[in-house]
Amino acid sequence: MSRKYTIGIDFGTLSGRAIIVDAKTGDEFADHEYVYPHAVLDERLPDGTPLGVDWALQHPGDWLEVYYNTVPAVLKESGVSPEDVIGVGIDFTACTFMPVKRDGTPLCFVPGFESNPNAWPKLWKHHAAQDKANALNHAAHSRKEDWINRYGGKISSEWEVPKAWEVLSQSPEAYAAADYFMEGADWIVWMLCGNPTRNTCTAGYKGIWHKRRGYPSPEFFAALDGRMKNYVAEKLDYPIAQLGSRVGGVTKKMAEKTGLKEGTAVAAGNVDAHVAVPALGIDGPGKMLAIMGTSTCHIFVSNEERDVPGMCGVVEDGVYPGYYGYEAGQSCVGDHFAWFRENCIPAEYIEKANAEGLKPLAYLDKKAAGLKPGESGLVALDWWNGNRSVLVDVDLTGTMVGMSLSTKPEEMYRALLEATAYGTRKLIEQFREYGVPVNEFYASGGLSQKSPVTMQIYADVIKMPIKIAGSKHGPALGSAIFASVAAGSANGGYDDILTAAKAMGKIKDVIYEPIPENAAMYDKLYAEYVILHDYFGRGANDVMKRLKNIKKSFK
Repeated sequence: MSRKYTIGIDFGTLSGRAIIVDAKTGDEFADHEYVYPHAVLDERLPDGTPLGVDWALQHPGDWLEVYYNTVPAVLKESGVSPEDVIGVGIDFTACTFMPVKRDGTPLCFVPGFESNPNAWPKLWKHHAAQDKANALNHAAHSRKEDWINRYGGKISSEWEVPKAWEVLSQSPEAYAAADYFMEGADWIVWMLCGNPTRNTCTAGYKGIWHKRRGYPSPEFFAALDGRMKNYVAEKLDYPIAQLGSRVGGVTKKMAEKTGLKEGTAVAAGNVDAHVAVPALGIDGPGKMLAIMGTSTCHIFVSNEERDVPGMCGVVEDGVYPGYYGYEAGQSCVGDHFAWFRENCIPAEYIEKANAEGLKPLAYLDKKAAGLKPGESGLVALDWWNGNRSVLVDVDLTGTMVGMSLSTKPEEMYRALLEATAYGTRKLIEQFREYGVPVNEFYASGGLSQKSPVTMQIYADVIKMPIKIAGSKHGPALGSAIFASVAAGSANGGYDDILTAAKAMGKIKDVIYEPIPENAAMYDKLYAEYVILHDYFGRGANDVMKRLKNIKKSFK
C-alpha cells in the first residue's frame, strides 16, 4: 500500500488552518492559513447594524473559504494525490453556536434576517448572555438539578443554552425560524460531508448532554422559559456522533471545491482544545494540557468522575474513550497580550523593535526576560475578558496593583504574563483540592511555541516541568489524528485514538524546568494574587461589576 495521508483543519478565532500529515507517523508535509476577512464581529454586522456590549459574532462564509483556500493549497504544496488522502478531521473554537435552517443555510443568510444579530453565529467570547447564564444557574440550583455539579456548579454564558435562550428572549422570530441550533464544528462538518451530526465533545461540554442521561428534562427548560420546553426535541433533532467516528464522505460539490476525492472519510467534529490532546501523544490520566491561544483551555483525563467547583465540565469519553475528560480554562491569555500591544506600547519601543527586526511583543518578551520575579512590584489579575475558571464570571474585569510613576511597559507586560500563570495555578490547585490529581503539565498553541519567557514563568509559578507540543499546529494535528481513526486501519489509518496518538503525536526535546529561587518568590506573589482574586471575585467588593454596569448605561 502506498503512503497515506490525512488532513486536519483547525477553525480558530481569527483564522483557519489546514495541515496534511502522514497517516501513520503524523509527520507534517504542508500547512496553510486563511485569515477570516470579517474577523470577529464585535461592533457591527457587515451591513452596519450596531452590536451591544459583550457581543462577539462571526461570518459563516469565512469558514467555508477556509475549505476553499487551505485544502487546495496543502495538496498543491505537498504534492500529495487526493487518491492518497484517506480522511479529513475538523476542530473548531467553542462554544460557537448558530441557528440554521433544515437544509444547512445559516439563518443570517436568509432574506429578512441579515440585520438581526441573533441570526448570526455567536462566538465563544460572546458574553452578552450572562444574564441568561445567571438565571439558568439559579434555576438549576433551585430545582436541585444534579447535572449542574458536572459543570463546576455554573454554566458559563459562553456555552450553548444561554446563547439559544438569548435568541429566544430578544428575537423570538429568529428562534422560531431556526430549524436547528448547531455548533460551528458540526455545521462546517455538515457542509463537507452532507450529514448533520452533533459531536459528543461539544454536546457534553457546551450543551449539557450526558452519555447515559442525555439532556436536562423538558421541565427544566420550561422553568427557564415556557417556550423552551421542547428545545431539545425541536432544535437539536439530529444524531449524536462519537469522536473519531466516520460521519460521512466528502460530497461531490466539496470535492470539486477543495480538490479532495469524493467519498473521502470525514471525522466527527471536535473542539480545538480537546482535539489537541492526542497531538502530544498524551495517553493517560493526570496529564494536563494547556492549549494557549487567545484564551487557554486546560484539558486532561482521569479514571474517575468528581465534582469540582468552577471547572468547565467533566464528560465521560469527552476526550478519550474509557476516561473522564476534564476541562477548565482562562478567557483572556493571548487576547491579554494583544490588548497590551495595541494600546500600551510606546512609539519608542516599536522603533527599537523594528531596528532589531522584532515584532513588538517579541521585543517586550526580550525586555521582560531581563526582569526578576517581583522586581517590578506589580501583581495583576487575568480577567480582562472575564473569568472562566474557577469563578465562572464574565463580568469580572482586569486590574493591576503596584503601579507607580517609575513603572515601565515591560514590567506591566511581565505582570500580565505572570497573571495568566497565576490563573493556571489557581485552577490546578482547585482540581487537586477536590481529589483530581494533576501530575504532569503540557503546553500547546502559539504562545508555547513563540515565548520562552512565558513558559519559564509558568513553570516557576506552577512548580512543575512543562513539556511543549512537537507541532506548532496542535489542534490541526489532533484533527488529522482523529481523521486517521475515522478512516480506519483497513484504509491506512488506525482503529482507536490511543494507538493513533502514540504513533502520530509528538513533543519537543525542550522541557521548561522550574527554577527554585523564582518559584519561591512566586509563592509570595501568588499569595497576593489569591487575596485579590477572592476580594474582587467572591463578592467582598463588586466594584468591577458596578463599573461595568455604568459602562453599559452609555450604550
